[in-house]
Amino acid sequence: QVQLVESGGGLGQAGGSLRLSCAASRLTFSFGSYYMGWFRQAPGKERDFVAAVRSDGTKDYADSVKGRFTISRDYAKNTVYLQMNSLKPEDTAVYYCAASRYYRVATMTRPREYDDWGQGTQVTVSS
Repeated sequence: QVQLVESGGGLGQAGGSLRLSCAASRLTFSFGSYYMGWFRQAPGKERDFVAAVRSDGTKDYADSVKGRFTISRDYAKNTVYLQMNSLKPEDTAVYYCAASRYYRVATMTRPREYDDWGQGTQVTVSS
């Protein structure tokens, strides 16, 4: 089972930036072959899709973060990043990294489409 460890969360200010990291280990296949995603979950709400990157480098974003967040991956470090700019208080949530070896659909935006999850990192944005 793939191990995913998130870091970089914390307290940010509205209009500011934070960068999250997700280091992957115990990989069965090359890191580049995995479909990697970021999700977030606010208290009392469902886990929502934020961004994802495929093995070919193509990316998808939720409408709520498009133009503000950027997902990227470092193949040498087996790490995926989420650069979050122009933060808003509504970005406050626990952010989760997810991975899937299998490309179940063309664009994987639902939690059940991913096999492995990190423990999550809290992001709090103050106004």
